[in-house]
This record gives sequence, structure tokens and C-alpha cells, in this order.
Amino acid sequence: MTAQPKRTSKRRVPLRQTSGRTVPAGPQRSAGGPQRIAKLLARAGVASRREVERMIAEGRIALNGEKLATPATLLADLAGVTVDGKAVQPASATRLFRFYQPPAVITAARDPRGRATIYDRLPAGLPRLMPVGRLDFMTEGLLLLTNDGELKRQLELPRTAVVRTYRARAYGSIAQAALERLAEGITIEGVHYGSINANLERRTGSNCWIEMSLTEGKNREVRRVLAHLGLQVSRLIRTAYGPFTVEGLEPGDVDEIGEAQLELFRKSLG
Repeated sequence: MTAQPKRTSKRRVPLRQTSGRTVPAGPQRSAGGPQRIAKLLARAGVASRREVERMIAEGRIALNGEKLATPATLLADLAGVTVDGKAVQPASATRLFRFYQPPAVITAARDPRGRATIYDRLPAGLPRLMPVGRLDFMTEGLLLLTNDGELKRQLELPRTAVVRTYRARAYGSIAQAALERLAEGITIEGVHYGSINANLERRTGSNCWIEMSLTEGKNREVRRVLAHLGLQVSRLIRTAYGPFTVEGLEPGDVDEIGEAQLELFRKSLG
């Protein structure tokens, strides 16, 4: 029997149908006083701060026709700033979307190997969106998308400690006591993984289902930890990122998180 992600009582906010139409950009947000251009461009949804720094080094970003040499340039706004010769639009109000990323999809804009990316699966008409973190190629489930590079960065930082929850189907046998020891953290081949809350949900023949909650989200963390415990993961689903769950979404579905819910969440981040 194929297991589905856990359902919760959290209400889903439907996304407006966008096929063939442009989604309104929403109100613009003020950046305040002078700030580093990398931060302004990230907030405008151009790219993450790190990616903006790389673009500046490549000579792709200019101010009033002159290529910038440093991401430390301070500006009050993005007037006169161009990326690849195109003017940058002022930052729109922050928006956050839920997306059920199917398996066998890359969390990236493009893949040198020609594999499908999340942008091949997203519907037309959405604003320019960036993924919050990423899922492995064969991992499925909740991926948050935002138009605000600063929110993306905040949600990805380890010190923010946003809890990510996964459900793993794995081949092999494991005792709950062994899973509970993960709460103390574990070091595997020189890489330390912080506290993980892991619970054995049930067994189905030679397989078991395990729910794991963690805050670091290091590369292939769940798979590596379970492999270290002698388990082989055959399916991995991210069911939640912070308070947002995959509930109500099927693979490939996307919807927008309501403004009030988003604002409440941002306040909880401090």
C-alpha cells in the first residue's frame, strides 16, 4: 500500500487560477535607508545575496551604465540599476508559496544534464520565485517559494532553526531506542548532524516508516543518517517546513500562503 503524507487540520489557502494570465505583482515594499546593493537585489527577487555577489563579479550588474565592482555598494533604491542590461523593477510585497515538488525534479533554474527542474513543473502566470532551500533529486514534498531573497535567506540560515519534517520509507529494521539517540546529534564521516527528533511510525513487511524533524537541513541529511543506522531509504517526503505543511497538495500543485499567515510567521522568526 502506498503511504501518503500525514494530513493535519491546517487550512489551505487556494491559489488563484493563473493559466495564461499574469499574477498581479502586489504593492511595492520600501527598503528604508541606504543598503548594500546585494541586499536590495535579493529583496527584489533577482537572486540570493550570494548569487548577486557572483553576478557582480561577472560584470552583469551596472549602475547608470557603469559595471559595479563590489556588492558593498550602498543605495537607497534600485533606480538606474540594470542586470544583464535590463532595468530592475522595485521590490514587490513579500509573497510565499507552497509547492509539492515531485520526485525526479531538480530544485534549480536549469540542469546541465537536461533533467526536469521545478520551473518546468510550476504553472504559468506566477511571479518570479526562488526556492527556499532545496530537495534532493529523488526527494518529494513541500518546497517553499518566495519572491523575497531576504526571506529566503532568513528561512535557510541555521540560526533561524526552522523545523523541517520528513517521512521516510526505509528498508531494514530499527528500534525506537536507536532513533531516540539521534536527539543527541550524530557525527558521520567527520560531518556532525545536530539534534534530530525521530519516531518509528510503523512497519510494513521489510520496510518501516520513520518521521524525522530537524533544523539544519544539511545536504542529504536524512538519507545519510538513516544509512548510517543500516537503513536504505526508498521514498522520502518533506511534509512540513516550519508551520507550513504539504497537506492538501498533490505532486506538482502550488498555492499561495495568505498574507496574515505569512506576517504571523515572520514575526515568530524575530
